[in-house]
Amino acid sequence: MPKRGYHHGNLREALINGCLRLIEKRGPTGFTLSEAAREAGVTPAAVYRHFEGREDLIAAAAHEGYEMFGDLMEHAYGNGQPSALSAFESTGRAYLAFARKYPGHYVAMFESGISINRTPELNAVATRAMGVLEKAAAELSQHIPAEKRPPPQMFSAHIWAMSHGVVELFARGSPGTQSPFPPEDLLETGIGIYLRGLGLLEPDS
Repeated sequence: MPKRGYHHGNLREALINGCLRLIEKRGPTGFTLSEAAREAGVTPAAVYRHFEGREDLIAAAAHEGYEMFGDLMEHAYGNGQPSALSAFESTGRAYLAFARKYPGHYVAMFESGISINRTPELNAVATRAMGVLEKAAAELSQHIPAEKRPPPQMFSAHIWAMSHGVVELFARGSPGTQSPFPPEDLLETGIGIYLRGLGLLEPDS
């Protein structure tokens, strides 16, 4: 009988899926390569047909995540948004939605310690994905007077930091970090305060 999780010709994907389940349960350093093989339903020796070690496997999960993340961000940015502001806000919501829907991928991408420079392929998909947020920031920043305009990279980094903080503290149900407000509301109001500080939104009356 075939082992659980493995189908002929799909060993690599079975191992990545096993890795993602273990990341969700134990974090990126809480399992061995042998345990990932067992989770996928294959022998430990089978893992080395595709991966040299656990970090290679997590990097493959991160690569898959960045590809999905890039697609989601591009859809959010370009899906008929009526203004640069709405496109920018949409990318922030897409970030939060991705973290909630794909927690294993999110951790592999942003919390595993795997550098996006590990391989040229990983760098390419990560740069494309995060470039959408930077592009949205650059477009929105054109509405700020040039002498007050932050670099787009700084602009997008601030929003990334804010989004990541909301994910870490409130969007994944961590014990002791319950908020009386939905994560989406926290992110939206936080971005609103930031944009008002840049003069991109009218002050509250």
